Amino acid sequence: MSYKLNIPGTRVLVIDDESEITDIVDAFLTEAGYVVASENNPANAIKRVSEFKPNVILLDIMMPGMDGYDVCQQIRQLPDMAHLPIIFLTGKDRVDDMGRSFKVGGDMFIKKPFSCERLLEIVNIVVMSTNAH
Repeated sequence: MSYKLNIPGTRVLVIDDESEITDIVDAFLTEAGYVVASENNPANAIKRVSEFKPNVILLDIMMPGMDGYDVCQQIRQLPDMAHLPIIFLTGKDRVDDMGRSFKVGGDMFIKKPFSCERLLEIVNIVVMSTNAH
């Protein structure tokens, strides 16, 4: 089965403090045809968003110093980023965490561990449904 999405140049930024996660997601999405960048330091995330100009962001919630909720709120304040699709990736599973992720501007909530195939399906759906390319 092919998971490739043929929308050349679609950029995905993965923000997670665990380099193992960003490395795996980067490799899988790159193979599927996406242009991927990773950021492991949440303090650098806003600068990275401004420089990379992603079409979709995958964002961890639990990170040291600045959590994903804070990062999401700051992204939403950037020019032209109010409608950028943000998908939270998290080991958290409580309903209030899901609610908070939507309240701060997240579009989806995916619980870790996740399969790369499922993650790719969700990214493909978000790209197609939001015309994020």
